[in-house]
This record gives sequence, structure tokens and C-alpha cells, in this order.
Amino acid sequence: MKAVVIGASGHIGTYLVPMLVDAGYETIAITRKMSQPYEDAPAWHTVKRELLDRENDPEFIQKLKAMEPDIIVDLVNFNIAETKKIVEAFKDSNLSHYLYCSSCWAHGKAEILPFDPDDLQKDPLDPYGKDKFASELFLKEKYRQEGFPATIIMPGQISGPGWTIMNPWANKFVKPFQIIADGEEIFLPNFGQEVLHHVHGYDVAQVFFLAIQHRNQALGETFYAAAEQDITLYGYTKLMYKFFGHEPKIGFMGWNEWCEYVGDEVECSDTWFHIMRSGYISIEKEKRLLGYQPKYSTVDTILLAVQSYVDRGLIKVKKDQ
Repeated sequence: MKAVVIGASGHIGTYLVPMLVDAGYETIAITRKMSQPYEDAPAWHTVKRELLDRENDPEFIQKLKAMEPDIIVDLVNFNIAETKKIVEAFKDSNLSHYLYCSSCWAHGKAEILPFDPDDLQKDPLDPYGKDKFASELFLKEKYRQEGFPATIIMPGQISGPGWTIMNPWANKFVKPFQIIADGEEIFLPNFGQEVLHHVHGYDVAQVFFLAIQHRNQALGETFYAAAEQDITLYGYTKLMYKFFGHEPKIGFMGWNEWCEYVGDEVECSDTWFHIMRSGYISIEKEKRLLGYQPKYSTVDTILLAVQSYVDRGLIKVKKDQ
């Protein structure tokens, strides 16, 4: 079968493309430019690559359709209009499976835990999440009404070596890592009990691959791509002090005071959006229907990513540590 992966050299595609190639799928890797994956694998030296720019090529859908894919894995679709174009173009084709990458950001504020991936009232907080959720609802409707072969997968906060990881402040700045690496005191918002959902890119790719392998169980369904456990900001911070060989020095501040302490409006906004959707993600459905077993724990994933920061010189560590 022919599988086309859109956004193939990114966080997920880095691992998914080799899985597909090694399993015998005729695989086409679509990227906007000839960028390299985050980790090399023999499959990347043999896979067919196509340069297509979804945003700037008005013939993107026509070119995609001309490839006559059996499977489309859509990793870089951020707009409900693009989802509608895909469905319209392929509803009467031989496409057997369309896998859409949504996000944990499709959820808004947590109410009942664990989260339900099939919740039809997720109430996302920002335009990104709203577009993702709109695509989820549209694809589910088209599956129910017309049998369009869609599966939706919602990754947590994708992490791993080589890219930016969500830090103990629930944003993407390096500063809190450096504070901890220097053995200084750090302050967390509120009581540090908000939750992050780090998941290794490999395990996200694994959920996509398993959904392809278990198509009958996956059609019309929404799945999480997450680790076995989540982590609180407090637990994350303690883990980092241990990683850098220091005793924890953790204080807490109310939200407004903490934002003044951080002193950066962008950081505070990023943190707000992440901690407002705190909650618990269960992967029991993914285990039951797909046989999913994460390769990496949340802690494994964090440590690999932070070590990569150190290796690349993004975090400065004293030589005696």
C-alpha cells in the first residue's frame, strides 16, 4: 500500500517514515524543503521525497491526489479549511485511511478527569486548538454520514532530543533550566500542581503506525498519543534539581506575582495556556484497541531532551557538576 506522510521530517515523521518503510509500505515523504529529520535512519536514504508547500502551492491538493495514496498521514494541518479540502478531494477516491494529527490543545479547561478523547465539547482556549477541534468534529461527522475513513490522533507535548521541550514553567524558554543548573532558587506559579504531558516523538509515531496497522479498530476513532504518566510542574522541577546535582530550592507565588517575577509577557501567556488545560490523559483506550505500549516514560523523555540541551550548549553546566 502507498502511504503519503505530509510534514514528514518533523517531530513525528522523523520516526513514522522509517516505521512505514521498514514495514513494507510504499512511502512518500512530503516536506516544504529538503530538511533533515531529527534522527537519521537507513529508511531516510531510500524513501521517496516530494517537495510541496501546502500554504503557497494552489495545486497542492491536486498534486497530492495525483499520487493516488491508499493512506494519508496529515501531520501539518492547522486549518479546518484544509481538512475540508482533503475530504472533498478524496471522498470518492480509493483512499482507505486518512490520519489527522490533532493536539491536546483541542481540550480546554479540565472538568472531569481523565480527559475523554471523544468528548464533543472540549471547549478549546485559543485559535490553534479551536481549528484542531473543528477538524475533529468535521471528520467524525463525515465518517458517520459518508464513511470517510478518518482517524484522529491527539499528541501530548511532543518532546525528545533535538527540539524544544516544555520546561518546568510550562513554556519553552531555557531560563528555568539554567536557574536550576546553577543551583539557584526557582519559583513556580500557584502550588506547582498543574500538569504537563510530555511524550517522546517516537511514541507519537507509534500511535499513528498502530492505527494504520489496526485500521478497522481505528476508523472513526480519536486516540491520544501520550506517555503512561503525566508530570506536575513541582515534580518536573524536583527532577531537574536532581538531574543537575542540586538540592531542590523551590518556592511558590500567586499568578500575578509570578508573572512579575518572570518579567516576560510572552512567557506568562505561554504558561497560562498550558496550565489552564492541565489534566490527566489516560491511554487505556489506545492500549485496548491498538495494542499501544509507550517505549519512553515521561521522565525518560524529559531527561533525554534536557541532556540534548546540555550537549548542544543551550544549558551551561559547571565543570565540577
